[in-house]
Amino acid sequence: MIDPKLLASRFPGDFTFGVATASFQIEGASRTDGRKPSIWDAFSNMPGRVHGRHNGDVACDHYNRWEDDLDLIKDMGVSAYRFSIAWPRIIPDGTGPINEKGLDFYDRLIDGLKARGIKAFATLYHWDLPLTLMGDGGWTARSTAYAFQRYAKVVMARLGDRLDAVATFNEPWCSVWLSHLYGVHAPGERNMDAALHALHYTNLAHGLGIDAIRQVAPQVPAGLVLNAHEVIPGSDSQADRAAAERAFQFHNGVFFDPVFKGEYPADFLSALGTRMPKIEAGDLEVIGQKIDWWGLNYYTPMRVADDPTPGAEFPATVAAPPVSKVKTDIGWEVYAPALKSLVEGLYKRYELPVCYITENGACYNMEVEHGVVDDQQRLDYYAEHIGVVADLIEDGYPMRGYFAWSLMDNFEWAEGYRMRFGLVHVDYGTQVRTVKKSGQWYGELAVQFPKGNHKAG
Repeated sequence: MIDPKLLASRFPGDFTFGVATASFQIEGASRTDGRKPSIWDAFSNMPGRVHGRHNGDVACDHYNRWEDDLDLIKDMGVSAYRFSIAWPRIIPDGTGPINEKGLDFYDRLIDGLKARGIKAFATLYHWDLPLTLMGDGGWTARSTAYAFQRYAKVVMARLGDRLDAVATFNEPWCSVWLSHLYGVHAPGERNMDAALHALHYTNLAHGLGIDAIRQVAPQVPAGLVLNAHEVIPGSDSQADRAAAERAFQFHNGVFFDPVFKGEYPADFLSALGTRMPKIEAGDLEVIGQKIDWWGLNYYTPMRVADDPTPGAEFPATVAAPPVSKVKTDIGWEVYAPALKSLVEGLYKRYELPVCYITENGACYNMEVEHGVVDDQQRLDYYAEHIGVVADLIEDGYPMRGYFAWSLMDNFEWAEGYRMRFGLVHVDYGTQVRTVKKSGQWYGELAVQFPKGNHKAG
C-alpha cells in the first residue's frame, strides 16, 4: 500500500485536499422547509428512468444529519468540503418568492464548516433544476439563464461572505448532452435540437452567474467545473484521429471554447450551427468573462473511432475498446495516464487559470464486514490518480487542490443506490456511516495539509 505520508510529501504545503458531495445526492428532506420538486424528483418517480425507481426523498438524510457529517469530515482530517446548493430550496419555483428556510440551512452548514476550520467550496448548480421551470422549457429556454442569474445573486448575497470558492455549474456536459441528447439524466430528452438549445443557454447562464457573483460577492474566487473528456482515438488511422478531434469539439470544445476563447468550435458550428438557438449580441462576451479557477472532474477516458455510416450526425463517432482490463463496478475503465494527458492537452489548447481536481474517485460496491469495509481497489485508484496530480505539479501545472468523490455513498443518479463511490459507507436502512479503508487512508494523506504556506519549488 502506498504510504499516504510519502505521497503527501510530493505536494506543496498549501495544497487543498477535500471531499465532495451534491445536494440532491445526499440531502433527502425533499418536501421539508419549503423545498419544492426538482426535475430529478420527477424523473426518479417515472418508471424505467432510475434503477429500482430509487429517489432522493431520504438519500443520506444529510439535511437532518449535517452536523454529524461535518464532524466526520473534520475527524477524517480533510481541510475542504465541496458541496452544492439546491436551487429548489432557495427559490422553490425557480423564479418568484425566496425561501428563507432554504437559505437558513446553508447558513448553518457553512457556519458549521467555519467552526470546524474546513474550507467551503460551493457549487450553485448540480443538476437539480426547479421543476416549475420545465413549464417554460427548462434549460432549452433562454429565460432559465436569467432565472439562474437571479438565483446566483440571492445565494451569494446571503452566503458569499463565508465561501472560500464558488462554481457556477457542475459538469454542464451531463446537464446538456446526457440529459437532452442521450436521455440518461433528467429531464430525459433525446433530441439534438433540444440539446443545442440547452447548450447555449447553460453557457449563457454560467456567464450571467459569474456576472452575479462579481456584483454581490467579488471577493469570492469564481469558477466552473467541467468533466472534460480525454478523447483517445481507437487507432492511429487518419479517420480515427479526425473522429477524435470532432469528439473533442463536441464533448469539450462546446464548453471550453465559449468560456476561454469567446467562440464555439468551428467544425461543430459548421455541422450543427444552423440548429443552435439565436446567439444574441453580447452573449459570447458574457460567457467569455474571465474566471478565477476551473475544476476538472475525471474518472475514465473516452475512446472513439470514426463512424463510417453515411450521414452520421456530428460528431459521427463510435466507442472504441478500452486499453486497460481494469474496470470499476460501474464498468468504467481505470486508466490514470489519461488524467495527465488531459490536463496537458487542455493547457496547450487554452489559456486556463489555476485548476482544482473537483471530482475523482471510483465505484466499488463492497459492504461492511465485521465492522470494516475493505475497498483496496478504491484505495489503489486514489493513490494512482493522486500520484498523477503530483506529477502534473512537478511539471509546472497550476494544480491547487484535489477533491475525492465522494465523501459518502449516495444517490448515484440513474443508477440509484446500487453504485457506491463513497470514502464512507452508508447503510441506507439505518443511516449508519462507516469509514472505509480508503477513507482512513485518504484522511492520513489529507491531515498533512495545510502545513505552512510554501510553494513547491
